[in-house]
Amino acid sequence: MDVRQRAISGIVLVPVLLIVIAIGGPVLAAGVALITVLAATEVFRLFKSAGYAPFAALGSALALAVVLDAAFPEALEGSGMLLGAIGIVLIAVAAFARIEPRDGLQAWMATVFGAFYVSLLSFILRVATAAPDVPAGVPLSAVGAERGWVLLLIFAVWSFDTGAYVTGRSVGRTHFLTHISPAKTVEGVVGGVGASTIVVAVMLWGLGSNPLHALVLGPLLALAAQAGDLAESVIKRAAGAKDSGTLIPGHGGILDRVDSFLFAAPVLTLYVVALIR
Repeated sequence: MDVRQRAISGIVLVPVLLIVIAIGGPVLAAGVALITVLAATEVFRLFKSAGYAPFAALGSALALAVVLDAAFPEALEGSGMLLGAIGIVLIAVAAFARIEPRDGLQAWMATVFGAFYVSLLSFILRVATAAPDVPAGVPLSAVGAERGWVLLLIFAVWSFDTGAYVTGRSVGRTHFLTHISPAKTVEGVVGGVGASTIVVAVMLWGLGSNPLHALVLGPLLALAAQAGDLAESVIKRAAGAKDSGTLIPGHGGILDRVDSFLFAAPVLTLYVVALIR
């Protein structure tokens, strides 16, 4: 990829992302919803290239509904499973139109999977509402719980990616899962886990939570981010594609930028709800 293009895209995108997080509330929800729909478009395009024939519009609508459910927990409380069930039913009905039952089954399965896969981004909004309040007087008290915990997630994933890249490039020798992603090394993962753990510890301290949680949460988020990256690589390999799209010059598509968050966001939400809140 063109380094200059990557740099320009990063200079434009990072401030926009930080502004959206700083505003929070409906703007953050709208941002996650937009990214989810764009990611859904890309994943269903990849599925078609891989030989499947999903109902892209229905799948994108289901993914958006799941995100909206997370964005308005009070208004739609307890409706997550219901929305999912209705989506599965509607997509099944659409599959009836396929003459060959095998075609209908694969379209049904691919659409439901693709919708729920990209809608994992909804956990960015869920952790924002589930996270504990930030005590007064701590370094990040002015940031607040919603923004603070979303920033923890983002910085944890970014630090893992950076640590894994730098370590892998400098001392990486032991490759793994080369049939999915030939460049990944064990040394890179170790470096990324270390970087993520340090960043998570600092963020937890700033949010008024026990930094010792980072000894577990840091590696969990790092490994979840790595798994998310590898999962998208499986989809791209099956589709014979290098990138999920061309929306971001020098970076590929939206899915290429958020793949790690798809797995890291629900892991953080579960950890916070179970052990920190």
